[in-house]
Parts: sequence; C-alpha cells; structure tokens
Amino acid sequence: MGKRIAGIAYVKANGTQYPLRGNFTVSPSPTEREGLAGQDRVHGYKEMPRVPSISGDISMVPELSLEELDAITDATVTAELASGHVYVLRGAWTKSAHEINTADGQVAVTWEGLECHELTP
Repeated sequence: MGKRIAGIAYVKANGTQYPLRGNFTVSPSPTEREGLAGQDRVHGYKEMPRVPSISGDISMVPELSLEELDAITDATVTAELASGHVYVLRGAWTKSAHEINTADGQVAVTWEGLECHELTP
C-alpha cells in the first residue's frame, strides 16, 4: 500500500499561512553531535546546542510584505508536511536579510527559534 511521504506542505507563522513555493526544510534537532578522533582511535563525541529552524521559498504575492516578515519575533511557526508530520517552532524570529529572486518571483525565508517539537501524526 502506497503512502504519501512527500509533496504538499504548509507553513504558518502566528496563524498567517504563507504561500510556500518550494525548498521547504524543517530542522528540529536541539543538539548537534560531532565525533572526536585521536591519533589512535575514536575517543567519543561532543554535543553542542543548535538553533532549530524552518525554512522555505515563499511566493512574492502582492499581499506579502517583506517588512512584516522582517518584523517577526517571538512567533509560533507551524510546518505541516505531506507525511502527516507537524512541527511547531516556538519563540521564533525571521533570520535576515531577505533577498527577492525576481526571475522566479520568490523570497527565501528562514525562521529560527528557541525550540521545535514534533506533534505525533
């Protein structure tokens, strides 16, 4: 039985849905691990905090305001994926600076936040 695992997705910030174009990425992990090797063997790893994020290309529709995007701080950003997974990024802000791709009519947006949680599908 085939199940949809990719495709249609939605992104909302403080309840406002944005016209998601593509290149949608959710990076929820709160930590990053890196292996530490000595000259004789692997000694272990280090673990550091990392900033969770949700990013994607947004269509430059007439009602989209880059000033409003730039002003987003302390937001709740929700990502709904085709697989049924839902991620919630809290205490989020938009990472600046935004650049408009005029050939494709889109802008890349990244929200970074304090924590990101997966809601069980």
